[in-house]
Amino acid sequence: MRTRALLPTLAALLLAAGCVIETKLQPLPAAETTQSGSAVAEEQGVRLVADGDAWKGTPSHLERLVTPVEVRIENQSGRPLRLQYEEFVLVGGSRFQYAALSPFELRDENLAMGGSGSELGHVALSVGAGVGHGAWSSGVWGPGPFYRMYGWGPGVRSWNDPFFNPWGDPFYGNPYTSWLPPEPLPTRDMLRRALPEGTLEPGGTVTGFLYFQDVSEREGSVTLQARLVDARTGEQFGTLTIPFGVRS
Repeated sequence: MRTRALLPTLAALLLAAGCVIETKLQPLPAAETTQSGSAVAEEQGVRLVADGDAWKGTPSHLERLVTPVEVRIENQSGRPLRLQYEEFVLVGGSRFQYAALSPFELRDENLAMGGSGSELGHVALSVGAGVGHGAWSSGVWGPGPFYRMYGWGPGVRSWNDPFFNPWGDPFYGNPYTSWLPPEPLPTRDMLRRALPEGTLEPGGTVTGFLYFQDVSEREGSVTLQARLVDARTGEQFGTLTIPFGVRS
């Protein structure tokens, strides 16, 4: 009888878990797209490619917490392009603006899903005529000047970094870690795949994720806006816009 009494409660919990909204963005018909289906916009020699359905990392349910958008930025403007999260925003049909949050702001917003976080530093960079993926990634870089990185990043690990050091990471190569609680936000995947802040030099290309405030509660469509700002002068010389539909 006691087991039967618990069944309605268990069913209700499972139903509630299944009702959590997972948000993905799809280009509207008005948006120009690449052959792979990603949305694209170009102005003043800067090309922005955006994919609102690209997250395949950890946590797998990230779209229930924020709105991740993978962007690729190619700078052929002849100017150094400033890359700061404040230059990117999602503008909803309600006219509400959703900010792009740094991974560390996600930690400060208490979006952790379990465990206890580590104090992580800030990363800055300057990108030359190379190809990169993410500020905190150990990705492969193309020919030409690479990132100049400070703090945490590929090849610039502090001696007490527990995550990427095979000798210092207690979980590295350990097959018996499935019992561990979920990582707090930001996860290691989120850090290494995030769009880096800094300067994208002329001829440079960079790819990474932007983590926007969740748009699922009130929007049927949003427009990604990226301000183009000269890193030397602070002058805004254009704005890129891409319209998306919100699919939950």
